[in-house]
Amino acid sequence: MLKAYAWLTFCVVVWGSNFVFGKILVQGFSPAMLTMLRLLFIVMFLVGLSFRRKNNTQLYRGDVLALLFLGIIGVFINQWSFFAGLQTADPTTSALILATTPILTGFLAAIFLKEKITLRMLIGSIVAIIGIYFVVTEGKMSSVYIDKGLWWIVVTMITFAIMIIMTRLLSQRLDPLTITLYSNIVGFIIAIPFAFILDNPIRVSFDLSNWTLLIGTAVIVHGVATLIWNNNIRYVDASKASILSNLEPFVAMVTGLILLAKPITGAEIWGALFIVGGVVLSTYQMKNRLAVSRWREGE
Repeated sequence: MLKAYAWLTFCVVVWGSNFVFGKILVQGFSPAMLTMLRLLFIVMFLVGLSFRRKNNTQLYRGDVLALLFLGIIGVFINQWSFFAGLQTADPTTSALILATTPILTGFLAAIFLKEKITLRMLIGSIVAIIGIYFVVTEGKMSSVYIDKGLWWIVVTMITFAIMIIMTRLLSQRLDPLTITLYSNIVGFIIAIPFAFILDNPIRVSFDLSNWTLLIGTAVIVHGVATLIWNNNIRYVDASKASILSNLEPFVAMVTGLILLAKPITGAEIWGALFIVGGVVLSTYQMKNRLAVSRWREGE
């Protein structure tokens, strides 16, 4: 049990740090090019992993269409908007906004999966929104200025929620590796032309440390950490694991302080408490569904 919690904590640290690593990477690579390159290394890792497993899953037309949709929306747009947003958005604020994804997922599940919207969800949503407002305004309620990058982070959050719903539907027939592999292949293929269309100018770093960070985060964040989470989540209580995953914004704060020398403000701490509290309150009744499987395709 202790070993499982240690591995889950490692995953949370990796995912929380990804916001700061992404902020560093967009200084050397343009967003669409960074998306294409990152998906390339993710696909290479997943293809290598798939060779070690026997997969006799038959894909039907509906599965192919769903995987195409998932690859475009949940992988390519999710990844690209994440990096586009981090060009100007603060990584801690971005982490806090993305922390509200389970709430949006709950509402989308109510629409498409006919799941019930509860009073707890509504109250938790209001609490989380108050936290976001507090962080975005930096505690200054007299004026509101929203960085344009944060709008792209909101797109990242929306596409992430869509991805969770889509993978939940697909997982009724397909195994997680098949879903992840094919959706990332689609995302990579779509990213190739857009890397030359969306970026003006195209920026590619020649710094070895940037390439090491790019490859390392692609493989560890979206490959190794996801596998570790899914392999260890079975050994712990789902509600405790869900709460543990909500610590990502705090990890982003600490990582930003260490790597970017970005001070942690009181507004961020209070906002984080409201947001995490709202998310926990909203998702408590669906803990067994949302905590068991972790899909980190778009950060």
